Amino acid sequence: MTLAVLGAALLHAGWNALVKASSDKQLDTVGLSAGAGVLALLLIPWLDAPARESWPWLAASAGVHILYFVFLAGAYRWGELSYTYPLMRGGGPMIVALVGALVLGEVLPFKESLGVVLISLGILAFATGAHDRRATAFAASNAVVIAAYTLIDGEGARASGAPVGYTLWFFAENGVVITAMGLASRRNAVPLYLRKNWKRAALGGACSLGAYGIALWAMTKAPIALVAVLRETAVIFGAVLGALFLKEKMTPRRLAATGAVLAGLVALKL
Repeated sequence: MTLAVLGAALLHAGWNALVKASSDKQLDTVGLSAGAGVLALLLIPWLDAPARESWPWLAASAGVHILYFVFLAGAYRWGELSYTYPLMRGGGPMIVALVGALVLGEVLPFKESLGVVLISLGILAFATGAHDRRATAFAASNAVVIAAYTLIDGEGARASGAPVGYTLWFFAENGVVITAMGLASRRNAVPLYLRKNWKRAALGGACSLGAYGIALWAMTKAPIALVAVLRETAVIFGAVLGALFLKEKMTPRRLAATGAVLAGLVALKL
C-alpha cells in the first residue's frame, strides 16, 4: 500500500507542476477538471456505483473542492510551486490527524504519530523564504480545505463500498461543477482553451484521477491520517520537478527538509 500511495504522490506533483507551468492557471485548472471528468464518465459504466450512504459525502466533497481549485489557482498565480505546494500540502495531515483522533476515534500509536509529525514538519520546511503575501494566504487557506476534503472523502469512500466508483463519481460531478464555473466567468475562453489544449487536459486529468483514486482506496485499508501524510510526500517530487523544469532553487534547507520527510517515512515503516 505504501508504494501505491507514494506513486499517487508522484502523480499529484506532476499535475500540480502542469498547472504551475501554465500561462493561465484558472483555465488550466478548468481544463484539468474537465479532462478528469470526461475520463471518469468513460469509466463509470464499467465499475460498481458507490452506495447511497456515500452520496451526501460526494455532495459535500464537490462543494469543498470548489474552494480548493479557487485557492489553488490563486496560490500558483502569486507564488512558486516549491513554496506554495508544500505550504498547502504540509498543514493538511496535521489537521487530519487531530480531527481523526478527536472525531473519528483514529488515535495513532506513538510510532505512527512521530512519523506524521516528522513528515509534516519536513513538508512545511520546504516553504521558506520571503514570498508574496497573497501566495501565502491562498496556500494556507487551501491547507484547511485539503484537510476538510480528505476527511470527507475518506469517510465517503468507506461508506461507498466501492472506492473506485466513488472516485469516478466525484470526478464526474467535480468536472461538471468546475467547468460550469469556468464558463460563467470566462465564457468563450474555456472552449477555445480546451480545443487547443485537450491533450494537456487529458494528461493532467488522468494524473489527478489516478492520484486521488489510489489515495481513497488506501483510506479504506488504513487510518486516514496515515494515508494523508504519505500522500503529501508529493512535495519532494514537487521540489524536484520545480528545480528541473521551472528553474526553482533546491536550497540546502529544502534538502534538509527532504531528510526530515524521509525520516518520517522510516518511522512509519519501523
